[in-house]
Amino acid sequence: MAENGRVIVELDTTTPRGSLAIRLRDVVQERWPAEVQSVGLCGSMAHGDDTDSSDVNLVVVTFRPRTGPKPARRMVDGIPVDLRVTTAEEGLGHARLLTTHWPMQADTYITTFALHDPQEWFKTRREAHLSLLAEARPMEFTGLARQNWAIANGAHSRAVRFAQWYDTDAAMILMAEARLHAALVAGFLTRTYFRNTADAVKHTGVAAADMQELGAILRYQAEELTARGRPVDGRLGALFD
Repeated sequence: MAENGRVIVELDTTTPRGSLAIRLRDVVQERWPAEVQSVGLCGSMAHGDDTDSSDVNLVVVTFRPRTGPKPARRMVDGIPVDLRVTTAEEGLGHARLLTTHWPMQADTYITTFALHDPQEWFKTRREAHLSLLAEARPMEFTGLARQNWAIANGAHSRAVRFAQWYDTDAAMILMAEARLHAALVAGFLTRTYFRNTADAVKHTGVAAADMQELGAILRYQAEELTARGRPVDGRLGALFD
């Protein structure tokens, strides 16, 4: 996998982001002491390679639905904060499922630094997701890859059409969508997960691909998916298999 799941051993509270993370944790615990089970950090701060432009990605786990803080994304003291909230049951349920966006989700499941986690919920979620990956069959990954390929190919085709109509703005938006889903295809085919969108398109080599190059990448992916058991274009009955 692209990431090794390495989590920091200790949070650097001398940085503005580290200090803010502790303050956020303390406020959450003070305001919702009976509702909050765990509080953690994910993203670059959990990996220990955050920079001055990094977000503080806070995960709050509650015992029951519709309790605790509300999800939010805003600046706090000049630092971007992404506050995510989930129940313990819902969070474990998501970690035990493979979805079409798995390459963009797995890092959160595997790499989270616990700020408050007396019952080791984050460790339980990590182990649940790793068990899912160990037990998942290759056809599950290729099936999800095919779904992303269909989205990527459709966006690429529309981008080509808009470019022919000289609608460059629409073409650029669709190319960004096509690149992302082509990167997700590559992630599924290699069982690789990514930090974020930029990481995905960069590490799969599609970030700078123009229309012609991306078309060639999609054709190669179609051949690979066909070799793995089913073509991307088939008869009507295959849609319901």
